Amino acid sequence: MAKAVILFLRVCMQLLALPIYLLSFLGIWDPFCKKIFFPFCLEKLTASYNRRVSGHKQELFCNLQEFAGPSGELTLLEIGTGTGANFQFYPPGCKMTCTDTSLNFQRGLSKSMAQNQHLQFQHFLVAPGEDLNQVADSSMDAVVCTLVLCSVQSTEGVLKEVLRVLRPGGAFYFLEHVAADPSSWSYFWQQVYYPTWKLVFDGCYLTRETWKNLEQAKFSEIKLRHIQVPLYWTPVQSHIIGYAIK
Repeated sequence: MAKAVILFLRVCMQLLALPIYLLSFLGIWDPFCKKIFFPFCLEKLTASYNRRVSGHKQELFCNLQEFAGPSGELTLLEIGTGTGANFQFYPPGCKMTCTDTSLNFQRGLSKSMAQNQHLQFQHFLVAPGEDLNQVADSSMDAVVCTLVLCSVQSTEGVLKEVLRVLRPGGAFYFLEHVAADPSSWSYFWQQVYYPTWKLVFDGCYLTRETWKNLEQAKFSEIKLRHIQVPLYWTPVQSHIIGYAIK
């Protein structure tokens, strides 16, 4: 019965989003979404999201400097930098390498870089998280990934690259929205929204159990907890937050 209701509500959602499905069928939506719609939404929503998770991010990144190398300088790689929503939480003097799959977020990113002069921006690489071949093995003290693993092609591939570029003893920091408890109404609505949400928001998966991928990766230690972010009336309140050590 529940599956039938979910399928019915999915169809209702698809009917409401019919113009977008039509644009997708014509091959118009995907380039428009990637170049205009999604960067615009991300830039507008970043400030609101950061207000809701500010305390969590401050707590998450408070020990970043402890992973600095012998020189005392922290080299950090951020996967899926987007508009630079995390810059304000990084310690002064941090040597940044930023990556993203495209240059579509440059306007918001340039603004964030100008507002965070306490960081040293060294490189910006256009590359997917599954293929960071421009980054040397064991070259990073820390890797950060927030709200990215929901839309990558392969979570396992990204984590494999994270482990490759991290030096021994380095840390991978994450904050990701994930599947809700299967017995909850939140999970029910995640299943309803899933196909349309994925189309509208550039391949974002609502029901990924990312914590399982982290637990299966070859980290020596993982500190992970589940939290609820007050993003009311959205299907992305369930998050995981923490860091893992190589």
